[in-house]
Amino acid sequence: MAVTHRKRRHRRVGLVLGAGGVLGAAWMAGALRPVQERIGRPLHEVELIVGTSAGGVLASVLRCGVGVDDIVAHQRGDGPPILPHLAELDEESGALPPMPRLRLGSPRLLASSVRAPHRVHPWVAASALLPEGRGRHHALSRLIQALVKHSHDHLDPVDPPWPRRPTWIMAVDYQSGRRIGFGRPGSPWVSLPDAVVASCSIPGWYQPKVIGERRYVDGGVRSSTSLDLLVRADLDDVYVLAPMASYAPDAPRHPALRAERFVRQLITRAMAREVSAVRASGATVTVITPGPEDLAAMGHNLMDHGRRRRVLEQSLVTSQARLRSHDGGGWAA
Repeated sequence: MAVTHRKRRHRRVGLVLGAGGVLGAAWMAGALRPVQERIGRPLHEVELIVGTSAGGVLASVLRCGVGVDDIVAHQRGDGPPILPHLAELDEESGALPPMPRLRLGSPRLLASSVRAPHRVHPWVAASALLPEGRGRHHALSRLIQALVKHSHDHLDPVDPPWPRRPTWIMAVDYQSGRRIGFGRPGSPWVSLPDAVVASCSIPGWYQPKVIGERRYVDGGVRSSTSLDLLVRADLDDVYVLAPMASYAPDAPRHPALRAERFVRQLITRAMAREVSAVRASGATVTVITPGPEDLAAMGHNLMDHGRRRRVLEQSLVTSQARLRSHDGGGWAA
């Protein structure tokens, strides 16, 4: 009886948008269209959106009412007037990080990792050894502030405003090493712009985002998707866009590309465990990752905005093809 009721009621959908830098955002923008077609309703209406780093930016844009077509147009250099031109974001980010400061990113996190290594994820502990970045996210903060200002119908009138529908923006507390889902019950209440900036503060590249007395960095340090948090989310269908993973990688010869693919394999294996856990909870999980054509368009540097248009146009074709061939019960490689 419970199963019959589950099939008959409105299907609850979750959308997970992973980390992936400038090119990951472009690739996900191209993949949003076929996902929306499959779901059959605007993506800003789904029951839960989880965003990490670049995925956190897209999650916020969607929840503020910006349509998928406008997101694609913005990635092409156009889009709605409330979104700043991409040149502003590109000028601030750059394809390479500024020279970091000559000091550890987080001595407190390093100390915590030594005292209780079993409590801190290895990737998070390793991030504490990186030098403190100098990059700033001024343009990104202005982008989200502009969206909040013009999106009253999509935000709860709380202080500070937050999307009406459940939205989790993932970051890592750079002092304790704890994963934080801003917007998730029990997490610190912060503004949407602060949450997005924290989620995008790559250790060694950007300055940690200071909120209150805590410092936060990119949620991708802990997990590229944080899909495992959806085990108890009571969802029927979960769609995952994971630009840093790949179920169908290529075999390049260039040393930089081979190193990138090695890291990508580690991320894919970690995500596969998260997929298994969520599927065991009863949800149908559909994962879309870049294939060989997408990887060729991306190259080895996910922050190379000069490749954005090529990655977007490639994803508009390949993501749709993969989702169309998907049987609905596993993942699209």
